[in-house]
Amino acid sequence: MASPAIEALPWRGPAERRPELPLPPGRLPLRRHGVLRKQWRWVGAFSDELMVCAARVKVGPIGQTFWAILERPSGRLTEDVSLRLPTARGGVWTEAPEKTGIRDHAPERGSLVRIEGRSAAGEPIRGFLRFEGGEWAEAICPTGQDDGYVWTRKRAGMSVGIDLRIGGRRLESEGRGVEDETEGYHPHHTVWSWSAGVGSTPEGREVAWNLVEGVNDPPERSERTIWVDGSPSEPGPVSFEGLEAVRGADGSELRFSAEAERSMSDSKPFVSYELVQPFGSFSGSLPGGIELASGLGVMEHQDARW
Repeated sequence: MASPAIEALPWRGPAERRPELPLPPGRLPLRRHGVLRKQWRWVGAFSDELMVCAARVKVGPIGQTFWAILERPSGRLTEDVSLRLPTARGGVWTEAPEKTGIRDHAPERGSLVRIEGRSAAGEPIRGFLRFEGGEWAEAICPTGQDDGYVWTRKRAGMSVGIDLRIGGRRLESEGRGVEDETEGYHPHHTVWSWSAGVGSTPEGREVAWNLVEGVNDPPERSERTIWVDGSPSEPGPVSFEGLEAVRGADGSELRFSAEAERSMSDSKPFVSYELVQPFGSFSGSLPGGIELASGLGVMEHQDARW
């Protein structure tokens, strides 16, 4: 039988009281009823010239960082994935704007995400993404397994400065971004589809979105969010048609055209996964009848055993 705190879920902020559960910024136990804690911070930055994503992930004791850079005019995709030892900094980390050390969670006023590594050709890669602040959408959802729950918060549509060095080249651009922070006790086998991006309407309003099917997706008080001129609201459930489109219950259809595809897979004693996450452009409409004049972002499908 689920505990009273789990029975009260799902929860979506802002609200007067959060559930009485271990939640960030506090520390969550490594295990809950035998299920390992999963934790990640993923960021994306999208502009006319560049698309970038970077993440710092941890499943139980196993850490990983990854990043990818798409140079849109040439179609060149540079990426790196690496294991991270418990005390190591890794190739992706977040700092406060005043550079006061590595942060697990972004400050409210904005954050600085640093990237380091090497390309497949051996070129040194380093740079940063400077995110302005924005309004978070926060949700806590039950998993339906072993009294488990997942906390997540997202913000999207904010301005982001991109400054990268690939070998001897410097790439700079101004774009808009997405931040995703998630921590909790996902089921041992979790399969989901996800889309996040930024865009504009024919009337010139700025929009951004976080849409998901398969995780944190109850009919109400989910993580699904659409931002219009920076203000978040929750749309109804959506369904994914592979990596080609997202359909809303209201008849909306968000169509995707891939420009470059990232894929990762791994199998270890504690975790195995298959991930496909292409960069690309969007057209059509968001739930709520919001027509897009332009849109950039990612689609994702992941099958994880952890």
